Amino acid sequence: MKTLSTERTGTNSYLNSPTIPNLEAIKAKQKATWEAGDFGQVARRIENFAEEFMAQQPLRRGLRVLDVACGTGNLAVIAANHECIVSGIDIAANLLAQARARAAEADLDIDFREGDAEALPFAQDSFDLTVSMFGVMFTPQPAVAAAELWRVTKPGGQIALANWTPEGFIGKMFGVFKAHLPPPPLGVPSPMEWGKEPTVQQRLQDGFTEVRLTRRLACMRFPFPPAETVEFFRTYYGPTLRAFESLSESGQAALLRDLVELQTQHNTSKTSDATEVAAEYLEVVATKR
Repeated sequence: MKTLSTERTGTNSYLNSPTIPNLEAIKAKQKATWEAGDFGQVARRIENFAEEFMAQQPLRRGLRVLDVACGTGNLAVIAANHECIVSGIDIAANLLAQARARAAEADLDIDFREGDAEALPFAQDSFDLTVSMFGVMFTPQPAVAAAELWRVTKPGGQIALANWTPEGFIGKMFGVFKAHLPPPPLGVPSPMEWGKEPTVQQRLQDGFTEVRLTRRLACMRFPFPPAETVEFFRTYYGPTLRAFESLSESGQAALLRDLVELQTQHNTSKTSDATEVAAEYLEVVATKR
């Protein structure tokens, strides 16, 4: 485990973000991507990540918590079970429907809303803790997203993010996609930039008194072999599903081959009917000035 702590000074100046051509079309495509498949199936496989991540947060009764890019509510449900006052926001309407159903089944009062992480529908200084697990990192304008996280968090409050690293398993999986797909839209950075310490330091250099960065490992377990694990992602994980749909038959075969090879290389399961891979992420905890 590697931890880096740095003091931060300055004012909030995140909004100096370059203009991205066709931004609304890009966001509409992102929404369609995350609504494709059924991310709820994937979310169930990473609930252990959520538990470990939220165990590091100062959850207590009455704490106001916002889960940004909440998906089916993994983080929000944990916070609500700690008697926090919880809101969640996501662009995917079908995932929010699942989140609301989970909350209702558990008799939890969580304010789930459909919305954009780059334009949060909350007043300034609303939350004691603002969290996002593998969510905010996919926004097309990281400077704007960082500004919104800062804006809605109270002075003295914290933001806490979990971001895949480019060196980790998920980063390598996205590297496979990159080798087979056209380049991203002009001006849109790789989401894996949120997993690099220097980049995060630069993005959060203003408006915070401290930024703590810790690399952590989480084990992803699937009750089927590597080839079937790839098919699981192809069926349920929007980015994987859309990647395959965008390719020709031969392109799909090549992508499938490389993804199965990646899963096989990193599989540490002792049995042939399961897949276990260690996925590295960067835990980011920043205190607002």
